[in-house]
Amino acid sequence: MTELDDWQILTGLFPFGWRELGRSSGAVRRLRGFSSLDALLRTLLLHVGCGLSLRETAVQAKLAGIADVSDVTLLNRLRDAEDWLRLLCEQLWKANGVTLEPDFTTRRVRLLDATVVCEPGKTGSQWRIHYSLQLPTLECDQFDLTSTRGAGAAERFGRFHFQPGELVLADAGYCHSNGIAAVVQARADLCVRLNPHALPLFDEQDQPFSLLQHLGELRQTGDLAGWPIWIHAGQQRIAGRVCAIRKSKEAIGRSQRRLTLKQQAGKSVGAETWKYADYVLVFTTLPTWRPTPSRYWKRIGYAGKWS
Repeated sequence: MTELDDWQILTGLFPFGWRELGRSSGAVRRLRGFSSLDALLRTLLLHVGCGLSLRETAVQAKLAGIADVSDVTLLNRLRDAEDWLRLLCEQLWKANGVTLEPDFTTRRVRLLDATVVCEPGKTGSQWRIHYSLQLPTLECDQFDLTSTRGAGAAERFGRFHFQPGELVLADAGYCHSNGIAAVVQARADLCVRLNPHALPLFDEQDQPFSLLQHLGELRQTGDLAGWPIWIHAGQQRIAGRVCAIRKSKEAIGRSQRRLTLKQQAGKSVGAETWKYADYVLVFTTLPTWRPTPSRYWKRIGYAGKWS
């Protein structure tokens, strides 16, 4: 099988009309250095799919007879193709049954995360990219580049700007009281994976909230519940909810295997951590919402099941 045959198989998996989409999105204003739109996309995928630098991509594309362009030209083509690549991803996900439309149609929804990138070479420096994506467009609306070590390198809400009324989604690395306070002060809402060890919880009387005791109510796969709680950020007391669902046996087994690997690597894993591994836990400032017939939280404080 030739490389051309491989490319034809790959394009057979693309959404219908992907070439026309490239033209209508503005990705193909001119093809200088590329023999066709196919050659342009193949070159771009060498970069974004194989992790090659722009210079390495230009060299590989020339050696393969796909394109003869400089790394600067390739960067300009990549910028022009931003909307094209995003639309291709959206259509592929929709074709596979993945919905990109959030349930919150009246508010802006953002995803926050961070990733580590390394400069080329064995001794290349590492950097952390902090970024925010909008749903459902997956457009990056803010990013920050830091070192992977030292002050200001950690994941935190405080490095981002928030708008009133928007919803912010983030993983457990962002679960800290000061960062949550920054979102609340901007009059935005958040839903963050709960790190029980990093975020002390309190009840209405300002007494420590016994999360493990309440989680004991969830005994079967799919059991779920939510409880009103408060957190402290300096002198500020912030109201929210902890929502939990008990994982399936398979998911619990995967979590336990990860904890076992941590122990084998010499890291300490406490007894509480083993118990928390049985659940998906989130902290949110969102108010309770009206239940739907198919999938819902029964009501705060009641351990129900997915219907």
